[in-house]
Amino acid sequence: MITDFVSLFFPRICEGCGQPLLKHEETICSGCELSLPKTEYSKELMNPVMKIFLGRIDLQAATSLYFFHKGNRLQGLMHKLKYNGIKEIGVRFGNHLGKELKKAPLYEDVDAVIPIPLHPKKQKKRGYNQAEMIAQGFAKITEKEIIVNNLYRNINTSSQTNKNREERWKNVEKVFQLKEPKNLEGKHILLVDDVVTTGSTIEACAQTLKQITDKVSVATIAYAH
Repeated sequence: MITDFVSLFFPRICEGCGQPLLKHEETICSGCELSLPKTEYSKELMNPVMKIFLGRIDLQAATSLYFFHKGNRLQGLMHKLKYNGIKEIGVRFGNHLGKELKKAPLYEDVDAVIPIPLHPKKQKKRGYNQAEMIAQGFAKITEKEIIVNNLYRNINTSSQTNKNREERWKNVEKVFQLKEPKNLEGKHILLVDDVVTTGSTIEACAQTLKQITDKVSVATIAYAH
């Protein structure tokens, strides 16, 4: 009753289209969610996201939930997640990613989820790590362990946004390290991030993890192809 009264004067708004949310909806309305272009890549091993890493790093599996196009609704949502402090978008997308991968045999033996880490200075400025929000939503659905303090950035790199593939790799090469490598030995680790473009940051993380485990997989919300 109180919730209905509050909603009358302060309606919950969809972060995608700005329309009021229905009672059963959270953060993003059903219409916006249905309009997002799904990849269905979790069903196949050799998909376009996996092919990004061929010849660069040996992964167990790699997938993205949606296609990312400049100007589409997903871009606006990802921008709000990353720069406008709307953490709930990450959690919501993480929920959907969890539901998708829960049905995918390639990911059924994942032991733990690691969000791609931000440098502490960047995370302090932003207030949170958007990849960690996605991992939280994912873990709520799959009940997988989240590990956030083992893999870390030891160098605060510049933004990847306007760099080409070679520049992106040089920007992140050797910037990731492990605090307690023994705690990850032999585990199937799922690296989680918001968007994959050239894959340089993910590759650098995976290279670090591959020193102590043979099983590393990747899942992102968006694939900028």
